[in-house]
Amino acid sequence: MIPDDRKRADKKDLLLACVMVVAGLAIAGLALGSLAVDGQTQIAQATPPLQGTPSTTQGQAPAEAKPGGERPTTPAPEPARPDAEAQKNGATPALPPAPAEKTAAPIKP
Repeated sequence: MIPDDRKRADKKDLLLACVMVVAGLAIAGLALGSLAVDGQTQIAQATPPLQGTPSTTQGQAPAEAKPGGERPTTPAPEPARPDAEAQKNGATPALPPAPAEKTAAPIKP
């Protein structure tokens, strides 16, 4: 047999659960009601299409494609860390030096 105190605790828990469910349904109903009362449909406006700048190469033929060749790059890419000679002449590296924990001794075979 279940003691009398346990029965009261179960009834209180059940009552509390029912009150919480009813409160949740009431809040959801109020929210849906406030949405329905507005009656106005709001539409987001999209951004206008981007206008490109006029091309300076208009009317010129594209560069001839060479199968198996390299893609030309203009201007030529520069290394992220210039060699010692270039650094003496004043070239600055594009990337900061790697931290000590990221560098390691070369792998020996």
